[in-house]
Amino acid sequence: MCAAAHAQDTLVFRLGGEASILNPILSTDTASGAIEGPVFNGLFKVNEKLELVPDLCRSFKVSKDGKVWTFHLRKDVLWHDGLPFTAHDAKFTFDAILNPKVNSVRRGDYIIDGEPIKFKVVDAYTLQAILPRPFAPFKARASMSILPKHILEGTDINTSSFNRKPLGTGPFRFKEWLPGDQAVVTAFDRYYLGKPKLSEIVYKIIPDDNAGLVALETGHIDTDSIPPKDFDRIKKIKEINTYQYDVLMYVYMGLNLDRPFFANKKVRQALAYATDRDQLIKLVLKGFGSPAYCPMSPVSWAYSNDVARYKYDIKKAKQLLKKAGYEKGFEFTCLINQGNKEREKAAIILQQQYKKIGVKMKIRVLEWSALLKIVNNPGPKDFDAVIMGWSLGIDPDSYSIWHSSQYPKGFNFVHYNNPEADKLLELGRTTIDQNERKKLYASLWKIISEDQPYIFLWYPRAITGVRDRVGGLSRPGPAGLFLNIEQVYIKK
Repeated sequence: MCAAAHAQDTLVFRLGGEASILNPILSTDTASGAIEGPVFNGLFKVNEKLELVPDLCRSFKVSKDGKVWTFHLRKDVLWHDGLPFTAHDAKFTFDAILNPKVNSVRRGDYIIDGEPIKFKVVDAYTLQAILPRPFAPFKARASMSILPKHILEGTDINTSSFNRKPLGTGPFRFKEWLPGDQAVVTAFDRYYLGKPKLSEIVYKIIPDDNAGLVALETGHIDTDSIPPKDFDRIKKIKEINTYQYDVLMYVYMGLNLDRPFFANKKVRQALAYATDRDQLIKLVLKGFGSPAYCPMSPVSWAYSNDVARYKYDIKKAKQLLKKAGYEKGFEFTCLINQGNKEREKAAIILQQQYKKIGVKMKIRVLEWSALLKIVNNPGPKDFDAVIMGWSLGIDPDSYSIWHSSQYPKGFNFVHYNNPEADKLLELGRTTIDQNERKKLYASLWKIISEDQPYIFLWYPRAITGVRDRVGGLSRPGPAGLFLNIEQVYIKK
């Protein structure tokens, strides 16, 4: 597709990999999430200030004891097939997540101290959530994309054809998914906030970062992240506007704690000392990032500086390996996803860094979907280490990533298990006062940073290029430039 082939009011995004499943309660990858974004709505959505504001709900109230949430829903919302959205759809969605037969990794987000949240339809436009205990992240959990009951009821959600042809209430309706090529969504004329200004959004699948950049320069796509090494050059192209902003994200190397060498905390700490983060940021990010030492972004209110910081120290790394009984080193394989040049480069640099302490790191490059299959396997995990990144939600609750109960079917694929961390994760969810929560999470980050189940690598700074034909962008910030996608337009 050449630049001229785009319809005047079509926006073209790049996807770094193939989507896996277009059902928001089942998907776990960013490619699927990108396509789902404009198709679905939740009860709440995020604004530019990272605040949760009503979307499908008009208003809500919380009982004095914090256990009963009552949502008054909008009456002007339609599904893409023209049927009205009601409280029955919302209850159906949350009940589906809680159903053990549904392969949703999000189940733990709606279970408090072992008890599920109960959802009740009061009337067609009033939904109640009855919580076993007050639950701080609940407003964020209520922003989950809502599914259509009338289409999915009575089907096996895991295998439904809906997962390849989704239907939502969002500003864009699903049109097509051509595997290996692109996915397309088109404007929904009857969207409750008015018809979007774009007629179509195309998601082109371009796994390779360099190919993505060429596509941006030639106008085959309208926006993409810019590799740090190319920033100075792209900044000079007058048809491309560049933006820089901090993001709620960190990049890490996850270690499979079921492997005998990684089960040993001293070995993990040795690798942390052998990791020269400053070198990674200089060579891989060209300075567009900062060293990471804990699993929370400095952008978040829940961030804490009081964590274990394993500054680069080869001598300490060797001492720890000796104490752990690995004086002669060991060998492991690290998985990375194909086409992600930053992670490929980081892996090669880490390989050289660990060589200095006698540790041999092999690199295995896999297609994104193949890597996810290994990491998300519902049984024992067959990998040593993996370089990935977490995009964080606006609530710091990370129960699904770190709680011991979230292995093997949650996001805790490294099999981290620390009873003290479990307790803090549980308290962090049921403590409502933000200042108290901040203290709890500070303690949690400290414990996790000392344990090093991940080697925390860096906090990236987003560098985004957007063709100058695109208007209606959000203010640059962690929420992204395309937050209100129905307002985005192509300049005439």
